[in-house]
Amino acid sequence: MAKGVWIVAEQRDGALRKVSFELASTARKLADQLGEEVGAVLCGSGVEAMAAELAKYGVDKVYVADNAALEPYTTDAHATAVAKIVKENDPAILFIGASAQGKDLSASLVGKLATGMATDCTDVKVADGKLLAVRPMYAGKCFGEVVIDAFPQMASLRPNVFPIVECAKAGEVVKFDAGLGEAKTKVAEILKEAAGKIDVAEANIIVSGGRGMKGPEGYGILEDLAGLLGAAVGASRAAVDAGWRPQADQVGQTGKVVSPNLYIACGISGAIQHLAGMSSSKYIVAINKDAEAPIFARADYGIVDDLFKVVPALTQEVKKLLA
Repeated sequence: MAKGVWIVAEQRDGALRKVSFELASTARKLADQLGEEVGAVLCGSGVEAMAAELAKYGVDKVYVADNAALEPYTTDAHATAVAKIVKENDPAILFIGASAQGKDLSASLVGKLATGMATDCTDVKVADGKLLAVRPMYAGKCFGEVVIDAFPQMASLRPNVFPIVECAKAGEVVKFDAGLGEAKTKVAEILKEAAGKIDVAEANIIVSGGRGMKGPEGYGILEDLAGLLGAAVGASRAAVDAGWRPQADQVGQTGKVVSPNLYIACGISGAIQHLAGMSSSKYIVAINKDAEAPIFARADYGIVDDLFKVVPALTQEVKKLLA
């Protein structure tokens, strides 16, 4: 009988990603309601030392596959390893982060485990002993409640939505053989972003610019404000398509879905595709000289004015507060 709430932990460059702690905390909450244990699958090379970190957030057992073939990440190697240990232990629920890596991995896992999955969830509950997942639909216009009949009941959770709660556990480490055969894929090259740059998908604050920035040089004022706030700089699809910002900065339905505590939208009209990618932000501030821009309907605070006057003024006020 399927039992237990499991997560797939995500790590990169020798460190666990923030979404792993969000998954662990959420799994702990549901496991307590069900009276079951929390398990985590951790794959990579030289990753065993990270297991203790997961225990801090309520994981009872960390299943570790430590193999050089699992670093760097490839879909076939990680999916093979995770599917193997999941089939051997039969958990009832399996959570994975709706990050770029998680989305890639989960698609393969669903096939290998012959189950279903609720994607990009913003809430999960237990109802009548089953997982009830809540996810946005139709570009965030409504929310659907999804129940998975097959086991494990899989769901990918949107990063930065679920709270992190420390719950110290004496987590047990269980090593397992990943069962990897000959590698089907190989990473030829990894192109890394500039050191210190904050990924918009994990940022707590995002300062984002759209077509209203008028060109790549306009983003300088956003970089200044973001630097003071410890924020990431994002961009709309229009700005990315125009070549003003790299695709990695794109926020929206065809870019990255983000959920920061604060999202400052500068010169962004608020097309439905963009709103779908940032509408779950805790607070939204819109700066646009067009009072009829759709972004104002979603904003908690709106400033109708020229962003090239407003943003530098905001930057000066932040400097005063930090002085």
